[in-house]
Amino acid sequence: QVQLVESGGGLVQPGGSLRLSCAASGFTISSSLMRWYRQAPGKERELVAYINWAGTPITYIDSVKGRFTISRDNAKNTVYLQMNNLKVEDTAVYYCNREKDWGKGTLVTVSS
Repeated sequence: QVQLVESGGGLVQPGGSLRLSCAASGFTISSSLMRWYRQAPGKERELVAYINWAGTPITYIDSVKGRFTISRDNAKNTVYLQMNNLKVEDTAVYYCNREKDWGKGTLVTVSS
């Protein structure tokens, strides 16, 4: 059974950092394309970043380039999203995704 469990969200001030984790089970992330999405209040879910089978990280949204980095630890079967210099507009629920499988999300709130 495939499971994706996100963690690491919380309340942070603008300029702060968080590292989100996505613990996967039921498959191996090293053979999968793994994605992070986010959904802000009142907006559609959008792709933030993904990492491919070769481990090449791709940051998708221009607004997070240079601030967010996706990575993975194959030994832990976990994908990460390091988020630095957070802005108010980064406030959203962040979801881990693999094909049709989704986690329940973790809430990131950036506020002073």
